[in-house]
Amino acid sequence: MSAVTFDLAGDGETRSAVEPLRRARAIRPLLEAAAPRIEAARELPEDVLAAMHEAGLFRTLLPRSVGGAELEPADYVQVVEAIAMGDGSTAWCVGQGSGCSFSAAYLDPAIAREVFGAHDAVLAWGYGPNGRAEVVPGGYRVTGQWMFASGSRHATWLGGHSLVIEPDGRTRLNQDGMPAERTMLFRRECARIDDVWQVMGLRGTGSDSYAVKDLFIPEPYTLTRDIDADRREPGTLYRFSTNQLYSAGFAGVGLGLARATLDAFIELAREKTSSATKNVLRDSAVVQSTIALCEARWRSARSFLLQSLREIWDDVAVTGAPTLDQRMTVRLASTYAIQQSKEIVDLCYQEAGATAIFESHPFERRFRDLHAVTQQVQGHTVHFETVGQHLLGLPTNLRFI
Repeated sequence: MSAVTFDLAGDGETRSAVEPLRRARAIRPLLEAAAPRIEAARELPEDVLAAMHEAGLFRTLLPRSVGGAELEPADYVQVVEAIAMGDGSTAWCVGQGSGCSFSAAYLDPAIAREVFGAHDAVLAWGYGPNGRAEVVPGGYRVTGQWMFASGSRHATWLGGHSLVIEPDGRTRLNQDGMPAERTMLFRRECARIDDVWQVMGLRGTGSDSYAVKDLFIPEPYTLTRDIDADRREPGTLYRFSTNQLYSAGFAGVGLGLARATLDAFIELAREKTSSATKNVLRDSAVVQSTIALCEARWRSARSFLLQSLREIWDDVAVTGAPTLDQRMTVRLASTYAIQQSKEIVDLCYQEAGATAIFESHPFERRFRDLHAVTQQVQGHTVHFETVGQHLLGLPTNLRFI
């Protein structure tokens, strides 16, 4: 069972999350003020990074053994959500960096401290595997290029998911006969970073491409994620998979963007006069119904996600691993939260009228950011098909489960 169930801050968070959540909420004014600069620069500026590191917000999923908070998943989601209410790009970088930091649980403790020990340490990686790791004495010779490395501009280390090539030229296979993927860790300065991040939304994530060529990586700086035999951390958190924390964390980004957008629309509706009717928006039955329905959608999606994570955490603390049904629940609740968040933002944007298109108001940026979230693999509606297949007893693709 979960060791602590007190609702100390009045919003469902457990004792372990009170201080990180307080710091995340406290940083919101800075993020809101910095959001235009974050977008323009397409990266997090130094003052924002300094504040984020001071608050330890990139260390929420790191093991306590290397100075991390090791938060429960439901608590972590609330931290990401609070950051997203200030700025979506910053929250996305936290979600990406936190998922990458899960690798600390699979590294030798001395290597984990080297990679994550500094107060400003951030590991970033991108889509793969698109690399080749040739087995050589003492490690691997790695060549590859990867994409969508959110946070790569402020990262201290990068990772490259790579196929392992044996000395005889054969591709190493897993026990299931599929090509084996191993993640290679190297300092950021070892890679060539390519500025490709000219996009519609989440502009401030600086999700660039990066490449290395014939780079030697010693064996201790490599890992295979989510393999029980390689896991070195005993905590319940690390019985969850990287994928589950990515999906839940990015759902937190969606929920935070939706909450901030809905709050902004409610404030606008109290004051704005419709050009069509000359009435204050708050007096429109359409606006009243829209606000109520959006509130219900947000609360229900959020509750489904947080309550599912808490119940699964309690079970995993006893059983040692999530069941397939529980993994499907995390996938369903995370994707549903992202998609419902998009619906909320779309409705608020629509009813806000011409006000919503101006950069001086928060609607258009959050609209773009949320639509960028749904385009990322964790938000794809195809996951509903996967869960539906499982519920019907049909064969399913477990790649993102």
